[in-house]
Amino acid sequence: MLANLHGRSSHLLRHSLRSARIWRRSLASTAGGQEKEATPGDRLTIGDVSVRLSKPKNPELVPQQYGEDATNYRNPFPLFFPVKYAEDGSLQLTQSALHHLRWMLQKDALRQDMFLLGQPGPLRRQLAMQFLELTQREVEYVALSRDTTESDLKQRREIHDKAAVYHDQGAVRAALNGRVLVLDGVEHAERNVLPILNNLLENREMHLESGKFLMSPERYDKLLEKHSREQLDEWGLLRVSEQFRVVALGLPTHKYKGTPLDPPLRSRFQSRNVTTYSYGELFEELQLEAPSVPGEQLKQLLSFALALQQADAALQLPDFPLHNLQLGVKMLATNPSLSLHDVIGRIYPYQAMLKPDQKKRVEELLQKLDIQLIPSQSINRITSKAGENSSVVLQLDNLQLTLPGGATAPAPSNFVDLPHQRQALASLLQAYAVGDVCLLGEKGVGKLTLTKELLRLLQQTSEPLMLYEDMTSRDLVQQRITSPQGDTVWRDSPLVRAAKSGSVAILNGLHRLHKSTASVLQRLIHDRELQLCDGTTLLGSKRYQALIQQGLTEEQLTQLGFLPMHESFRIVALSEPPRPGGGQPNWLTPELLSLFLYQELRPLRQSEEQDLLAQLCGGVLPSGMEPLLQLAQRLRSSQDPLLQGLAGTLSTRQLLKLARRLAAYPDSELSDVHEMLQNTFLARFMPALSRNALDQALQQVGIQPGKRDRGTRSKANQISVENQSLRIGATTWERGNPSQAQLSKVPSTLFYEMPQHVELLERLLQDYLIGEHLLLVGNQGVGKNKLVDRLLELMQRPREYIQLHRDTTVHSLTLQATLKDGQVSYEDSALVQAVRSGHVLVVDEADKAPVNVTCILRTLVESGEMVLADGRRIVPAGAGSGLPNTIETHPDFRLIVLANRPGFPFLGNDFFAALGDVFSCHAISNPDPDSEIFLLQQYGPKVPMKTLRTLVNAFGELRSLADEGMLNYPYSTREVVSIVKHLQRYPEENMSEVVGNVLDFDRYQPEALQQVHAVLAKHGIESYAEEEIQAIRRQKTLQASVERHSGLGVSGPKFGKLDPKNEPHVGGNTWAGGSGGRDTAGLGGKGGPFRLDKGHKVHQLSDAEKADVPEEIKKAAREMNRKAFEDKLKEIRMSAHDHQLYAQFSEPNRRQVQQLKAVLEAMQTKSKERQWQKYQTHGDLDDTRLVEGITGEKNIYRRRAEANPWADHVQEKPNRLKLVVDVSGSMYRFNGYDGRLDRQLEAVVMVMEAFEGFEKKIVYDIVGHSGEGWEIPFVVAGSPPKNDKERFEAIRMMHAHSQFCWSGDSTVKAAREACSSLGADQDFDNAIVVVLSDANLSRYGIAPKDLALALKRGEPKVKGYAIFIGSLAEEADEINAEMPAGQSFVCMDLTKLPHILQQIFTSSLL
Repeated sequence: MLANLHGRSSHLLRHSLRSARIWRRSLASTAGGQEKEATPGDRLTIGDVSVRLSKPKNPELVPQQYGEDATNYRNPFPLFFPVKYAEDGSLQLTQSALHHLRWMLQKDALRQDMFLLGQPGPLRRQLAMQFLELTQREVEYVALSRDTTESDLKQRREIHDKAAVYHDQGAVRAALNGRVLVLDGVEHAERNVLPILNNLLENREMHLESGKFLMSPERYDKLLEKHSREQLDEWGLLRVSEQFRVVALGLPTHKYKGTPLDPPLRSRFQSRNVTTYSYGELFEELQLEAPSVPGEQLKQLLSFALALQQADAALQLPDFPLHNLQLGVKMLATNPSLSLHDVIGRIYPYQAMLKPDQKKRVEELLQKLDIQLIPSQSINRITSKAGENSSVVLQLDNLQLTLPGGATAPAPSNFVDLPHQRQALASLLQAYAVGDVCLLGEKGVGKLTLTKELLRLLQQTSEPLMLYEDMTSRDLVQQRITSPQGDTVWRDSPLVRAAKSGSVAILNGLHRLHKSTASVLQRLIHDRELQLCDGTTLLGSKRYQALIQQGLTEEQLTQLGFLPMHESFRIVALSEPPRPGGGQPNWLTPELLSLFLYQELRPLRQSEEQDLLAQLCGGVLPSGMEPLLQLAQRLRSSQDPLLQGLAGTLSTRQLLKLARRLAAYPDSELSDVHEMLQNTFLARFMPALSRNALDQALQQVGIQPGKRDRGTRSKANQISVENQSLRIGATTWERGNPSQAQLSKVPSTLFYEMPQHVELLERLLQDYLIGEHLLLVGNQGVGKNKLVDRLLELMQRPREYIQLHRDTTVHSLTLQATLKDGQVSYEDSALVQAVRSGHVLVVDEADKAPVNVTCILRTLVESGEMVLADGRRIVPAGAGSGLPNTIETHPDFRLIVLANRPGFPFLGNDFFAALGDVFSCHAISNPDPDSEIFLLQQYGPKVPMKTLRTLVNAFGELRSLADEGMLNYPYSTREVVSIVKHLQRYPEENMSEVVGNVLDFDRYQPEALQQVHAVLAKHGIESYAEEEIQAIRRQKTLQASVERHSGLGVSGPKFGKLDPKNEPHVGGNTWAGGSGGRDTAGLGGKGGPFRLDKGHKVHQLSDAEKADVPEEIKKAAREMNRKAFEDKLKEIRMSAHDHQLYAQFSEPNRRQVQQLKAVLEAMQTKSKERQWQKYQTHGDLDDTRLVEGITGEKNIYRRRAEANPWADHVQEKPNRLKLVVDVSGSMYRFNGYDGRLDRQLEAVVMVMEAFEGFEKKIVYDIVGHSGEGWEIPFVVAGSPPKNDKERFEAIRMMHAHSQFCWSGDSTVKAAREACSSLGADQDFDNAIVVVLSDANLSRYGIAPKDLALALKRGEPKVKGYAIFIGSLAEEADEINAEMPAGQSFVCMDLTKLPHILQQIFTSSLL
């Protein structure tokens, strides 16, 4: 399809040989100062469209070498379909490209602006650059992102010599100089940013911040006829060139998420859909790229790619990055033994990024094309040596690769050369040889280790850059700072420094980077070209040399702002794989997919892990590690979603931590494998289902709880200090001789050495001694801060302290920006001070800060590296070597992080899930009873032992209920200590009164209060009920100088007026729905007939004042209340008899309903938290834009607001529940035997009542199964019952169906269909199916494994559970024993079913 286009009869491109050669010579002559004018006859013709070519004023601004290809490693990033010149001077292009270019010539001749649409990738941009190269037009390129502001397009103010100077930006420079403005990534710009160009596009006019005005050439020329140019300049009028054009590049937002075009902006462009080139064109180009690769392989590769491009839209497969095919065939040309499947995996990592059904379709396509799913040939040895011209020669068995290397001396390797690691490294090197690469792997699989070995082999240095969600596009490129003189200057980012110096940029955390910010990398990776914020441009070596050949010197190019990009520069990105179906959008978008070659890293197998750990622990695997390795493999290979979710916690990195601990303390009583795992998984804080599944897995590999004699252990748990040697239990620490300055930062705290805490201190000290950073997680009030402060006090280690919060940012965590004398300076945060001086940094409330902020701690803990906002870089101990702008980590530096437990009711950010694998984790729980009594005795020595034991037992039971999910609040030791302190000071105080100091928070939750009261009464605190407390208080007459009373009496109950505006009303007796008033229906007042909630804040009158109502008023209120209740029943057409029947199913579960509602409300509140919006003109000053404030920009503020719906297009999908109830005849038949049908109807009522009001959070439906069918509808999804009558109708229909249906069982069929249907539903990412059954399976020949398989049909998106609510003999228990752990439950106790459902909902949906 590529042809010499001089010979074509239609749509030909003509560019005379003579003119082309003269043109080139005239450009080359500029170095001697003799510019040769372009020949008047120079023309470019495509088909029937011809344009005259003009000599560019600034040839360096004309795109270069978009017409050349490169085949050697020195520029391994060639363009796909470049402009090529034949020997006779004619230009060679594909027919597809010619059609597009002809259209662009037409639009240019019509002076119309263009918009190129198409799939992600460089094709649109390269087409625009080819057009500019052919027409010899100068370009101004602007990469758009969500951070683009008006000043980035029009004018930016800079400070020079203490004066603000305006610098024209791309749009203005293009307009004034007749250049073509290329706007790349229009879909990424936020709304109302690009419309500032509307008038420039339509009328070629624009007002500038400097006070000047851009005017269309026609109007300007007319004014010039009447006025002089000096007058127009004085008036601030600037002429827009006739040659000014705009070429916008964007993606169709209907398919690729982004900001839709503003209609007025869209109307000013002419659009062109740039489609993929044809099969023939692509095939011939690949043949030219790699002639040694067999044509059959090229056909298979190309057929696979194009088949994916044309796949059914319902499959939602990401686009195949066609332009990366050239990199794939280069790899095949270099190493013919590579399997085609491996090459496809590098370009399109479908195994890591697709859902199971999508992967299945891709594998079917591979088989259809006869592409075998086999790995490439194994590599047995990898060596490297220095080559010529700063290159490095790599030898992979018989394969030789020559790559550009660095200047670092070869260092000894600590890389463990396992076969799997070696194969991964060999694949990585081959991909690295042809392009930039991204390593995909779960946490702790060795991505960073593999990268370091690659750098060692290439003798390269790295520039690490930790990516985070709030990172801006500027942060990736350059940061604006102030010089010592107060001028604004731009400082290079690590990425740019790497490009200039030839280092390797390590982008750690690509999955966290916002897709809009990542778009800045596109031109750098695809074209090896980058426009910097300071106006300079980095060019690839080929393009830079092309400018040199035109006669420009390096000094001239530097003055013009063109710098070369080093040929050895590469990018290696590290990221976690996408989690398809996990409720989060796939971060690996088609745009990001087009940037890199991808190398997947799987977790190690057991034998590989065993060899690795043995080598890293001195050659011998520590005792006790075998069952740990078995457990890790069991979790990774399990098909159970609960166990799969736990596998990431026991990564290779975490196993190495456990192995090092066992190796360091083999004989310690604290080296109990079961207890170590409990801390590693934070098992105490896991949902009940996950915890049960983990316990069963532990038992299966033979890990049992250790049996230690607590009495003997408590005697050994002693703390002593002798001759500056600290001893905790059997562990010692030499304290040394700290200076006075260090001692001033050593914490001091009141601490009572109870046995459990002393044991914890020893465990923490052991981890500290083997070099671990610590993470302490627990409920509130369990002593996390006291434990850490006491440990540091005993060790005499100085402490730096940071408390995180919602507004903590990456900048504030590392540095504090200050403005002084017009200069922005940075003060080190506690983190940097601790790193430099070797202190211990305590990070408190880590769960309160956003995870995208705290994630920057990962590289600091992982590798001792971090890049600060002021350009300095923290490096590991011993790696500084006096390098400028580096802070060497002190060997004594440690990080101790404190966080609340994940999940309800704290609902913080899950720090443990994000970073727990790089810390040594410790779950801090409340003390055991003996330790707690010991502690309370220290705070209340005069409080009777019986009282202390009563409190400990009562609160211990309350905590157990909280752990089981029966109570929402986790009562802690802190509350008990407060009670004991009160009793110590006021011993005559009534116990019930004092307990109320802690428990009165539950007064307004009747269900919780009832349960708390029952527990207290059980332990002898019987007078906590409200009326009894009031009686106790009435016995004691108190006097005070000031009394507060509303002073208003009650006159009689009434409904009150309805406020049409629904405004809040406090006090008074006029409005219905008010608060804290009297007589009317409302909340918090007195004397009203019934409660009426209008959605306003409640102002509560005191209980005493509410009780002080005459009896006749109370009686009238009760009568009015009953009348209103009867009216409500009539309104919903429900008789009193029906309501009484419904109450029999509703009332027993009232407490569980309220508990589940509380969890849902908390989750809903968290999901509605507002987000920071940057670039605002009012709000809180943004520390990261202080320099912009100095220059006079207005959008230097940030404020919290609702998330911009166009910013990410991540519409939160509701959770999905399908409740499959058993309405078979046996349910009715045996209801009299064990109440199974009544039990089920109660559970159904609980579901319907608990989810009322949360329809946007959870969409549910209820279907039944019996001998007559497997999907009998009772509640339709999206149409839940709205009132008691509708809910009663639903359960009455279930009862009737069970009474009259035919016999038979459809349990398995119902489970299979429910899971399959939800798995195929694209409207939900997270769903559960709960099947209720009476365990009457054997009668119909159904095996438990059949039911288990049916419940797995929708995994991982759908989690299936079975609850057996009836059984003859032991059948339910037998079935449950054969089902996977956590997938089935037996519920024969009437009160347990709501609790089991609550467990499932909170662990699976919430």
